[in-house]
Amino acid sequence: MTTGNIVATDSPQRIYRAPCPGCGAPVEFRSAQSTHAVCSFCHSTVVRDGETLSRIGKMAELFEDHSPLQLLAQGRWQGQAFTLVGRLQYKGPSGSWTEWSALLDDGRAAALAEDNGAYVFSLPADMEREVPEAPHLRVGASTAISGKTFQVASNEAVVLVSAQGELPKLPPLGQPFGMVELRSADGEVVSIDYGPRPPVLARGRAVVLDELQFSGLREDSVKQEQTRTFSCPNCGAQVEVALASSKSIACRSCHSLIDLTQGIGGQLQHALQDEPVKPLIELGTQGQLQGAPWQVVGYQHRMGHEPDDADEEFGWDEYLLYNQKRGFIFLVDAQDGWSVVKPTTGAPTLSANGQSASYLGMTYQLQYSYEAQTSYVAGEFYWPVERGQKTFNRDFAKGDSLLSQEQTPREITWSSGGKIGSDAVAAAFKLENIKDLLKRSDAAPTSSAARMGCGTVIVLFVIIVILLLLLKSCEGGDGTGAARTGGGSFGGFSGLGGHK
Repeated sequence: MTTGNIVATDSPQRIYRAPCPGCGAPVEFRSAQSTHAVCSFCHSTVVRDGETLSRIGKMAELFEDHSPLQLLAQGRWQGQAFTLVGRLQYKGPSGSWTEWSALLDDGRAAALAEDNGAYVFSLPADMEREVPEAPHLRVGASTAISGKTFQVASNEAVVLVSAQGELPKLPPLGQPFGMVELRSADGEVVSIDYGPRPPVLARGRAVVLDELQFSGLREDSVKQEQTRTFSCPNCGAQVEVALASSKSIACRSCHSLIDLTQGIGGQLQHALQDEPVKPLIELGTQGQLQGAPWQVVGYQHRMGHEPDDADEEFGWDEYLLYNQKRGFIFLVDAQDGWSVVKPTTGAPTLSANGQSASYLGMTYQLQYSYEAQTSYVAGEFYWPVERGQKTFNRDFAKGDSLLSQEQTPREITWSSGGKIGSDAVAAAFKLENIKDLLKRSDAAPTSSAARMGCGTVIVLFVIIVILLLLLKSCEGGDGTGAARTGGGSFGGFSGLGGHK
């Protein structure tokens, strides 16, 4: 047990500093709201009670997440300066992720947490009523916070793996506890952490690191040319990890899919992949889309089928694109056309009958609903993708605008975007030499209709009407959307989102 003293600094805050009860090294508290800290020398976990520090255990070593962020990095959020003072590393069924504790210059505590390949900046929140226990918040259900409707997007049992610096909360190390995430239609995110008692709520919105004007980042992580290498646990070939946020990667030699969430070492888990699929756009290809440069870093082939007809399958391809300042988007190649989509921070509103969804003032109509499965993976991914991952998908559209929902028993994710022509894809990635291979069925009606005579069009129209009537008479009317004959997900996201 150690007593400490208050140390004045140049910042508006005053720092509490005392010797570590474990090794005597200085332990600092910059925030009056921080109750715990981890000694940077001996990893002792200490708790502050007034001016007394008590050692309550030892924290496990941090796993290397190769984040550009680090303690004492400084940034600005909504005109307010802040400093990163602590780090919590969690692990759940959908992988591991990091949450940073931030101290605003006005004394408020905040958090910067990973979210779908991006980040969410949030402040402590109050539900203004008793917080329901985690089992009562069913994925897909709605609840109200301060009169605002939120959808339960994920509900997982997670564990705290490690921590660093000073912390306003500290769940029991290695003991499972609930973590629930709520999302609103306008993009707000609320997380409920059931590790501390009573549960702790945080409420925030998505941010891009570049917008936070950071200084003091880790230089070796910022440089794009920095890579990690290790031996493939299956064939021994060298595997090179280019992205700091990658949580799974495929070996280019034996095509094994490798889980990186345990860190790079002897505990790497891998899964063999047979019958490799060759993508039309090679990994590493760089292109220009939406006014920004993008690089193809990942690829997956997916299969789908109607819920009541497992024998009728269709397939599509998804390319994961990366831009250092904008994060990740997906380029989706389906039989009915190409599309560019991105996971949403918010949760669109699904109609009671499931036939439409509303998001940011637009209403989309259901096009398809089907069960999907990942069949082949190549490259790097920011979530721990698995071969055989299954989701239930709903695809909605309004003109060329697209919206997709993917659901698992523990999480719902949404993606939005729009269609893009095959010629635009060829031009973006300089693939004019194979542009005929990129053409899809969506381009056929426009090019052929202009050459048809009036009589031909009328005859074709009559034939189409007859066929539609025949198909209508054969439908079972199950209310799950149109029958799927080809193409693929609009959504382009099969990973598990949340702060993972």
